Amino acid sequence: MSGRPEVLFPLFGELTKLAGVGPKVAQTLGQLDIVAPRDLAFTLPHSGIDRALRASVRDAVLPGVITVEVEIGEHRPPRNKGGAYRITVQDSEIAFQLVYFHVRGDYLSKLLPTGERRIVSGRVELFDGVAQMVHPDHVVTSAEADSLPSFEPVYPLTSGLTLKTMTKAAADVLDKLPDLAEWIDPGQKAKEGWPEWREALRRAHAPETLADLGATAPARKRLAYDEFMAHQLTLALARAHRRRAAGIISAGTGRLRNKVLQSLPYRPTGAQLRAIEEIAADMALPERMNRLLQGDVGSGKTLVAFMALLVAVESNGQGVLMAPTEILARQHLEGLQPLAESAGVVLELLTGRDKGSERQAKLAALERGDIQILVGTHAVFQKDVQFQDLRVAIVDEQHRFGVRQRMELGRKGSGADVLVMTATPIPRSLALAQYGDMEVSVLDEKPPGRKPIQTALVSLDRLDEVVTHLRKAIAEGRQAYWVCPLVEESEQVDLMAAEQRFQRLRAVLGEGVVGLVHGQLPPAEKDAAMAAFVAGHTAVLVATTVIEVGVNVPNATIMVIEQAESFGLAQLHQLRGRVGRGDQASTCLLLYQPPLGETGSKRLTTLRETEDGFRISEVDLEMRGSGDLIGTAQSGLPKFRIADLEHQSGLMAVAQSDARKLLAEDPDLTSPRGQAARVLLWLMRQDEAIRLISVG
Repeated sequence: MSGRPEVLFPLFGELTKLAGVGPKVAQTLGQLDIVAPRDLAFTLPHSGIDRALRASVRDAVLPGVITVEVEIGEHRPPRNKGGAYRITVQDSEIAFQLVYFHVRGDYLSKLLPTGERRIVSGRVELFDGVAQMVHPDHVVTSAEADSLPSFEPVYPLTSGLTLKTMTKAAADVLDKLPDLAEWIDPGQKAKEGWPEWREALRRAHAPETLADLGATAPARKRLAYDEFMAHQLTLALARAHRRRAAGIISAGTGRLRNKVLQSLPYRPTGAQLRAIEEIAADMALPERMNRLLQGDVGSGKTLVAFMALLVAVESNGQGVLMAPTEILARQHLEGLQPLAESAGVVLELLTGRDKGSERQAKLAALERGDIQILVGTHAVFQKDVQFQDLRVAIVDEQHRFGVRQRMELGRKGSGADVLVMTATPIPRSLALAQYGDMEVSVLDEKPPGRKPIQTALVSLDRLDEVVTHLRKAIAEGRQAYWVCPLVEESEQVDLMAAEQRFQRLRAVLGEGVVGLVHGQLPPAEKDAAMAAFVAGHTAVLVATTVIEVGVNVPNATIMVIEQAESFGLAQLHQLRGRVGRGDQASTCLLLYQPPLGETGSKRLTTLRETEDGFRISEVDLEMRGSGDLIGTAQSGLPKFRIADLEHQSGLMAVAQSDARKLLAEDPDLTSPRGQAARVLLWLMRQDEAIRLISVG
């Protein structure tokens, strides 16, 4: 598969070869991410104008677009320069005016000769009781009536691009569309009544009614499916490629795991036991595991992860747990230490702070196999870090970890199993799109003993009451987080807000009681401020959102979020999850600036009503769209031109099973349908996937 198939060349040629597209228009199209004819083909009309012919303007709802046949009457040129040129016309029932500005009279007398009939189409408005059509969009003779679409598609435009140019260029691309062999499963296509690929594009560009513009129109649904299919094929190829790479069989004896389970003061939840089983079963297989452990804040992921690490140790291997920051790595270490002691396992920490001889000693012990479980930051990626026999790598909180980084991690231990943990509950449709190459285990139950968090909405006018409440809680020995608002993308302003809040709280609560962390602090100072809070030296921590995901201070029972309406739902849910980690009842106060807008109000009430992260993520998706939900720019989420993840998640699931089935039957994509699927991958610019086939 050396290069792009010849049949696709016209779709990837120069834009300037298209009708009406010169270098300048081509540059403007670039602003809409249209760099090849293929992109124009996939830029579908987003609305349409009804241009069906009517008898008269008389009963029409104005202002509105109207198409009507008229007899042309008197021309009245403007009296002064820049004035209006008016032409009186008569339809079957009433007279009205066509109005032009800055147009030469001789041009208009040719276009609209007095005494003749023409069909005019354009926006009609009432002006001083007289109906007027200013600059009609179309003027044609009755012989040319067919050239006027009864429903005219409207494309997304940008400044410097007219609908006419766009329509003309799109029509030219549609004429050049190649005939491609079918990549969709014939049964699926017949069941849905989907058109062929080329026909689908032509129909999508020539809608006849508003219904043809909807996501459920067969032509659009088929094209959305093509995008999902290409994406899922890419993920399935990555998955198959990984499965072909030999894994290591790690079948634990259960000896260490039982020790830990017996030492626990509680029984794990059903969801935890199920996830532990799924992971152990995967590790015992000859293929490499690539599993996502998805669990809400406080659903007990740490225990599940530790059990996976123990399977590795039971089979005489090693395990590594990677956290995104040093604070989190230390926290994992503290959480796992008692469990490791009950199992009698050697656990060690490696971060960027380890230097010199101390670091060398750790690396030597790791290579000898004396360290059985390593907890670390991305420092474990460094070249000189060698394991004696790495069996499983666990990555924490990595929605910043794309498919590529997951592959990179696997290289440390050539057949090491990989488990990715995330505390961000992701709706199923997005999980399929982002983690479609992985198997998924979900923790959807809270461990026993967790008390619900009381969440209240409080207007900023009542700030004094909140501070009084806080003072009382501190006197009782409790701790609190105070999160400052994120101001428009300006760290300076954020800093000011946090500094001022810190000063004010310190003035009221006393010196040494309040700590401060923000993005501009040097890492060492940030760590020191966090450590003082974790140790209980400070009672209140004022912070911008740098409070790391996962920070665990069981004694912190109050979370105050200032201007909560400016935060996203998922972020609010994550922040709230910093409290309620001990056995005391906790509260989360959402301070808002009245009046609350509709979206702000929906976010905050959703949060007040539920602690279920999955439910919250569904609402978040409905409200914000998939792009913002996990910050598309830095997530592995593809940008689809036609498909809509929110409303077509069912299609994504079908595409996933179809892609996996196709590869199971035809791993090298050499059958006729496999060959067609290769063309689809080229068409959708899935170069990553194409490389995997050629390597495979």
